[in-house]
Parts: sequence; C-alpha cells; structure tokens
Amino acid sequence: MEAAHPTQRAAARPGARLDRARQAAPQVFERLRNAIIALELPPGAPLSRAELAAQFGVSSTPVRDALMRLEEEGLVDVFPQHATVVSRIDIGRAQQAHFLRQALELEIVRLLAEQHDDALVIRLDHAIALQQQFAKAGDFEAFMAADNDFHTQLYTAAGKEDLWALVRSRSGHIDRLRRLHLPSPGKAQNIVRHHKLITRAIEAGDADAVQQHLRIHLSGTLSELDKIRSNHPEYLAD
Repeated sequence: MEAAHPTQRAAARPGARLDRARQAAPQVFERLRNAIIALELPPGAPLSRAELAAQFGVSSTPVRDALMRLEEEGLVDVFPQHATVVSRIDIGRAQQAHFLRQALELEIVRLLAEQHDDALVIRLDHAIALQQQFAKAGDFEAFMAADNDFHTQLYTAAGKEDLWALVRSRSGHIDRLRRLHLPSPGKAQNIVRHHKLITRAIEAGDADAVQQHLRIHLSGTLSELDKIRSNHPEYLAD
C-alpha cells in the first residue's frame, strides 16, 4: 500500500539523519518501533516501504528487514503484495509479556534488596526525579523512557541485561496498553509513587516488601483493561 497515513509521515520522518557508521536496518527498526509504542503510528496505520525508504534515506532492504523484525514482535501485520499495517494491540500477547516480566522482576528485586547496593539506590532516585519532571511537564514519551530506565537499572544491577532485552522484545503490546493508560488522571503519579516504594524497600533490604510493591506496580495497566478497551476499542484486537 503506497498511500501514507498522516501519523506515519510525522513518525517516520527522522529527527536526525541515520548514523551512517552503524547499520541502517536496526536504526530504522528502533525508530519505527518507538513510534508504534508511542502510538504516533497507531494500530491500523499503513506503512509504505517506498515512502519509508525515502524518508530515512535508505534503500528498500533495511526497511524490509526492519519490518520483518516488527512482524516477529507482532507489531505489524504484513499482507504480501498488498499492505503492511501497524497491528492492533493483542491482549493475549500483553498478558504473556506481563507474566514473563513479573516472574523475572520479582526475583531480581528480591536479589537487589538482599545486596544493599547504595549506588543503585542513587541511580534509581535519579530516574525517579526525571520521571517527576516529565510527569509535571506532561511529556509522556520522555516519562516512559525514564520509566524504562528505572527498570533497566534493576536488570543491570542484577547482572541480567540480556533478560531485559528479552522482556523488551516481548513488551510491544503491553507497552502500547501502558501508553494508552498513561494520560489517565493520577496514573503517572502512581507510577512514581510505586517506584519510590520499590526503591525504599531495596534500600531497607526488605525483600518481601519490594516484591509486594513490584507486583502491585506491574499489575496496574491490566487491572484497568476494561476501561482502556472502552475508551479505545479501535486500537485493541477482539
């Protein structure tokens, strides 16, 4: 499909040119993925390979490779010889991603509470301070980036960076649900509050409390699924 969607034009146009010292396909993938997670490319938005190649200043091959990776993550639907479109949010995939992330992070935060790493607490407090700034400014994309940074710090401190990469590769559908839910009154503030509770429990070495706070924190979006579906039925798969 060669017709461009208005939001696709805005999202696909890079804020800065691709880094020619790096492979193009991973960069195109990351930029498109970020635009999909941020809902700048909403479910149903068509993606024209020709237009994407022109906008990124690359040949069709990196675009094709990027779209194949997005298809593997379930973020686009490819209809051969017809169209490529951003997929609807799959609740089953979102629930599985939540299950995986919760199982891993419950063990990670317990480990961190038992380690008493003061430097980690400082880094987590810094990530929380940034989130507070972005929440106050209403900058949801920057807020989500700081949210991811908070959790990245947990995996890194536990020496489980590869597991964070695994979680992220499975998180596209749950992350889009979170992005839909984030503007709800009080949601960003709740995330910040939960992060503070998690950090204080790690600082205190309270493994049971940190697991309890994390479980509540990660369940927030799925517990509001009916409301999200009611407000955005066109974004969710039946």
